[in-house]
Amino acid sequence: MDINGASAIVTGGASGIGAAAARQLADKGARVVVADLQADRGQALAEEIGGVFVTVDVTNTEQIEDAVNTAADLGPLRALVNSAGIGWAQRTIGKDGEFASAHSLDAYKKVLAINLVGTFDCIRLAATAMSRLDPTDTGERGAIVNLTSVAAFDGQIGQAAYSSSKGGVVGLTLPVARDLSAVGIRVNTVAPGLIDTPIYGEGEASEAFKAKLGESVLFPHRLGKPEELASMVLELITNSYMNAEVVRVDGGIRMPPK
Repeated sequence: MDINGASAIVTGGASGIGAAAARQLADKGARVVVADLQADRGQALAEEIGGVFVTVDVTNTEQIEDAVNTAADLGPLRALVNSAGIGWAQRTIGKDGEFASAHSLDAYKKVLAINLVGTFDCIRLAATAMSRLDPTDTGERGAIVNLTSVAAFDGQIGQAAYSSSKGGVVGLTLPVARDLSAVGIRVNTVAPGLIDTPIYGEGEASEAFKAKLGESVLFPHRLGKPEELASMVLELITNSYMNAEVVRVDGGIRMPPK
């Protein structure tokens, strides 16, 4: 699918994998809406790539609608990348046997609200806008790529909330792809492994920690680069025969229990 002259939305687009995807989409000629809560970074990136920054909390439907409408003003909305998300680590029960020390239910709900419900809200609204478009020469109206995690398959101790949310995104990929096939919209999901993003911080201690993590990767023995993930995102958007797939991009890692 040719995205030159089309618009695209990248949630969580101000940093990490989202920012790398936004740059690569722009390199292919797309007008990118960088949708994020990080205004300074998001605005700077949008200016760099000739796109537009929109403040978006993916738990806020009105803000998602604003992003979709902004994209439609830039050109036909052909691509959505769902990269917004948060992490959370907490064991299911505490050590003292008290109800109060069990996993925070509010935290569990928040992680699902952002990572899973927010992803679906973006899908349903962007796909609605895509469905109004005339199809391309290949019969397509758009493509959607979700970012999940290897934690959807190899969830570690303390990742009940995170793995639940990411597993939910894996689970919706096929039924939504089947649903949207009727209007020529493809849906795929990428499951990253250990990726070198700002979450690990900076400095010598951070670099040493990342090097240690990289030893657990099958090959190559390092963390993945955001650009490597973004290239898969771009492939799933532009390759018209990729649909309903969940693709691990993880260097072959299989996460241990902890």
